[in-house]
Amino acid sequence: MDGNNLFVGLDIGTTKIVAMIGSLNEYNKLKIIGIGKSKSLGVHRGVVNNITQTIQSIQAAINEAEADSAEKIEQVIVGIAGQHIRSLQHSDYITRTNSDQVIDEDDLERLINQVYKLVMLPGEEIIHVLPQEYKVDGQGEIKEPIGMFGGRLEANFHVVVGQVSSIKNIARCIKSAGIDFEGITLEPIASSDAVLNQEEKEAGVALIDIGGGTTDLAIFKDGIIRHTSVIPFGGNVITEDIKEGCSIIEKQAELLKIKFGSAWPGENKENEIVSIPGLRGRDPKEITLKNLSKIIHARVVEIIEQVYIEIKNYGHEEQKKKLIGGIVLTGGGSQLKHLKQLVEYITGMDTRLGYPSEHLAGNNSIEISSPMYATAVGLVMNSTKVKRNNEDKNECETNNNNIESESEKVERTTVFERFTQSLKTFLDNAE
Repeated sequence: MDGNNLFVGLDIGTTKIVAMIGSLNEYNKLKIIGIGKSKSLGVHRGVVNNITQTIQSIQAAINEAEADSAEKIEQVIVGIAGQHIRSLQHSDYITRTNSDQVIDEDDLERLINQVYKLVMLPGEEIIHVLPQEYKVDGQGEIKEPIGMFGGRLEANFHVVVGQVSSIKNIARCIKSAGIDFEGITLEPIASSDAVLNQEEKEAGVALIDIGGGTTDLAIFKDGIIRHTSVIPFGGNVITEDIKEGCSIIEKQAELLKIKFGSAWPGENKENEIVSIPGLRGRDPKEITLKNLSKIIHARVVEIIEQVYIEIKNYGHEEQKKKLIGGIVLTGGGSQLKHLKQLVEYITGMDTRLGYPSEHLAGNNSIEISSPMYATAVGLVMNSTKVKRNNEDKNECETNNNNIESESEKVERTTVFERFTQSLKTFLDNAE
């Protein structure tokens, strides 16, 4: 297959690493042609803490995806999450020397570039700069300033910040696994591409992606991302609690959670019992399902309350910031029984489960449409956008080649590309 029609996303999670290969069919719909997953060793709460194990896990997932699709993976878009991610609001402006000319993309680029010069804490780097609303000469609430006249262009930005070392470690692992690094995306942004539609983003919606090590939140309103947050708890702490509370091994605790777990204790009767085989000839253990759901319930309530605090921090009670679309749950942890009802009960907001199938071609397998693959599908979709932008850019560059000077060309690379570029340079030098 043509390499330009191959799009690869790599989701490095705390419990699993997923490599997913997609291609566009004749109707421009995404078809997933290969998927590989491996147990994530060496990642804790979204942060790499063992390089060698992570490289092996990435290689295992990549090899499986290549065997599944009979294609060779060369480049990947990587999802980044983890407890080191934080976000902040920032306003900035530029003064245009030539206010008789209309505002164009170069002006927006210049404004975004300026935000990237923000002084961060030592060891931190800006990952995303997401414009919210623009102001032109003091006139506010402008979504698209291109084509307008004005001398002063200002905007509010949502800035996502992460630790350089964590990002470099991930990039290092990918490079060592023998793959090129195409770009990096915040995981909640990738998941939102896969499970939300434009109407929801306009109306206002909170996406909660419950993974193994972290729970990611992304809030959209008026079609723009307004708030992101990473909470350092996920499905693994629930498994840990079951293991401790019932005195069983981790593997059994995980199976119990998936098969019989419920977030609502009232659903189980007192006499419902599960028997678990004992270790090495010991007697089997009997566990009541009521007890099990009480353990799960306590921890899930804690996670949801944390998320709800973040939603309140965004200010959803204000009329202008109201989230009409309510909450969308996705990620592996969202498949817990009665979780939707519990979230509705705690937050008082409409809740649904988000499946990544609506943006895919119709003939994909059922497995892929599971919420646990939402991030991976979103990353593949992201890869299609990156490649399309690069193609458009190359076209423009070819057309403008004669007119544009070299220095102007350098200025035009987006900041995000520059960040990816600086990472690549760092890795090349580190070898």
